[in-house]
Amino acid sequence: MSPRQPVVNAKQIIKVLEKKGFVFSRQSGSHAVYINPDGLRTTVPIHGKKDLGRSLLRQIMKDANISFDELNDLL
Repeated sequence: MSPRQPVVNAKQIIKVLEKKGFVFSRQSGSHAVYINPDGLRTTVPIHGKKDLGRSLLRQIMKDANISFDELNDLL
């Protein structure tokens, strides 16, 4: 059985990315770019306490090579 996708906001996903070794690279408007030493890069839209959309969260997880199990563990 596949784990359920959690509902997270930008602040929560940024903490997960930082635990995975990503660091803040730059920001353009409300979009922050995070990179890791292996060259993976992802963009996180920062819109206050609004939750990230399901497809956007899946794309960030794909960019950062994070599974649902790993995301749940890191939250």
